Amino acid sequence: MALVVQKYGGSSVSDARSIKRVAKRIAEAKRAGNDVVVVVSAMGDTTDELLELAEEISPRPPQREMDILLTAGERISMSLLAMAIDKLGVKAKSFTGQQAGLLTDAVHGKARIVDVVPHRIRQTLSKGQVAIVAGFQGVSTSNDVTTLGRGGSDTTAVALAAGLDADVCEIYTDVDGIFSADPRIVTGARKIDRVTYEEMLELAASGAKVLALRAVEYARRYDVPVHVRSSFSGKTGTLVTGTHGDAIDPNASTGDQEEAMEDPIISGVAHDSSEAKITVVGVPDTLGQAARIFEVVAGAGANIDMIVQNVSVAATGLTDISFTLPHGDVRSTVAALNAVKSELKFDELEIDEEIGKVSLVGAGMKSHPGISARLFGALRDAGINIEMISTSEIRISVVTRADNLDDAVRAIHSAFGLDSSEGEAVVYAGTGR
Repeated sequence: MALVVQKYGGSSVSDARSIKRVAKRIAEAKRAGNDVVVVVSAMGDTTDELLELAEEISPRPPQREMDILLTAGERISMSLLAMAIDKLGVKAKSFTGQQAGLLTDAVHGKARIVDVVPHRIRQTLSKGQVAIVAGFQGVSTSNDVTTLGRGGSDTTAVALAAGLDADVCEIYTDVDGIFSADPRIVTGARKIDRVTYEEMLELAASGAKVLALRAVEYARRYDVPVHVRSSFSGKTGTLVTGTHGDAIDPNASTGDQEEAMEDPIISGVAHDSSEAKITVVGVPDTLGQAARIFEVVAGAGANIDMIVQNVSVAATGLTDISFTLPHGDVRSTVAALNAVKSELKFDELEIDEEIGKVSLVGAGMKSHPGISARLFGALRDAGINIEMISTSEIRISVVTRADNLDDAVRAIHSAFGLDSSEGEAVVYAGTGR
């Protein structure tokens, strides 16, 4: 008997018919002899609809009340799913994040999990029942309802898997696993059978929507195997673990094995259109200026991604500092910087919200200098200009114009021979979650 945590995204439970299909899969897993815990997202676009409704009421609603409002979506899903499972003859009980023992800090809107105390979930499993948990939510130490931010249901599932010492955490979505690129943009994208936590972290941080970044961080920290699959098919999917596994063919010659071991493993191409660029123009190139700028940015709660500082102009002693950040952080960051403009003595702020980021991710890239040349050459040949560059040991990211982003993804994907030989990838629903 295995203990399995399954998570179903909004596209998998978008309507009554979809909920019944998911319930059948869960019932089959239970009848196969497994203990099953299910984490469920809000139905379809429910969360977006609730956000729009709140905006009609107030442009800046209290975050505490927003959390109470937004958790309603998952509560609807969990109760309907429990009803559907019960109708199939399998006992199920639904729980809110609070009832499931997901304890968080008190930061409304993007709370972080501080502990998992799943007593009621264990009791439910001991009775032979399926436990259904509302994703994306928890409770603070001051007993307030909190939400975990976008992708929070993924994090809920991995956290419960770690807290329950589950054998695997299955993330069900609307595609057949993790692909070498978004199959909505690259129809010939190749499904990846296995990827490491580190590579998945880079892919998620670079815009791949199939798994939330915080969920991958949590899985790596607690060594939780994550299996990404489609709720619309029975295909194997992608396993996210600490290693690539046996990547060498045991029947290959020694020379072939040595060559394979030295080859860089290119996992895929990720893209992100959710960022903007702010340039602080005319900054005095003096000691501590950059530190002060980013102290102000941090104080505004912004998450910085890429940073570029130009060489200062000798005649003026001034330089420009550019950085990228999520669109949602632009307003507060600009206000915070303008509030200290006289102190920092910069000339002006330039805001560019029409950028896109594309990233190539794979193991062994640092020791293969030809990787960068091939990537930049592919963009050159496609007529796409590069505005910013950032690298790590297993990632190269570039910023381009937003309207060039899809073409950049396809050009890089093709340049590295990542296209599948098995035909077009299937997108069953269309949201990526």
